Amino acid sequence: MRIHIATDHAGLDFSQHLQQHLRDNGHEVVDHGPTEYDALDDYPAFCINAAIAVARDQSAGVEALGVVFGGSGNGEQIAANKVRGIRAALVWNLSTAKLARDHNDANVISIGARQHSVDEAIAFIDAFIAEPFTAEERHVRRIAQLAEFEETGTIEGKGVDALTERG
Repeated sequence: MRIHIATDHAGLDFSQHLQQHLRDNGHEVVDHGPTEYDALDDYPAFCINAAIAVARDQSAGVEALGVVFGGSGNGEQIAANKVRGIRAALVWNLSTAKLARDHNDANVISIGARQHSVDEAIAFIDAFIAEPFTAEERHVRRIAQLAEFEETGTIEGKGVDALTERG
C-alpha cells in the first residue's frame, strides 16, 4: 500500500522512524515534508499536499492512505480535512485508530508526536492500515452525507444548508 506522510517540525524525527517501519513492512512511503528541521515551519502545506496525494491516488484506484503528525495532531488533522474526499481522524489509542477505518472509512490519520511514543504511534498506524471499513449501511449513509455536504453545501432532507444563512 502507498502511505503518504507529512509532519511539522515537532514530528520530524518521529516521522523518520515511522517511515522506516512502514517501508520495512512493505509499504511504499511518500514523504511530503518537511525534509529538515525548522522550528517556524508551517504544517498546512505539507499536510494538505499529503491529503491531495491520497485523494488523487484513491481516485485513480491506487490503494493509499495518509498519516500526518504534529505536536498534538489537531492542526494537521484540520489541514488534511480541507481536501475534498479526505476523512482525516485524530487518533490517540488503538480503538480510535481502528474505528477511524471501521466506522468512518478514514483515509488519513493524524497523531500527536508530543503525545505518544514512537511504539504507540506504530501500533496506531498498523491498526489503522489493517482495519477494513465495515461498509455497514449506516456508516455508508453517513459518509455519503459528508460527501454530499462537501460537494453541495447541503445534506438533502436533513435541514443542513450552508448556502442559506440561518438565524
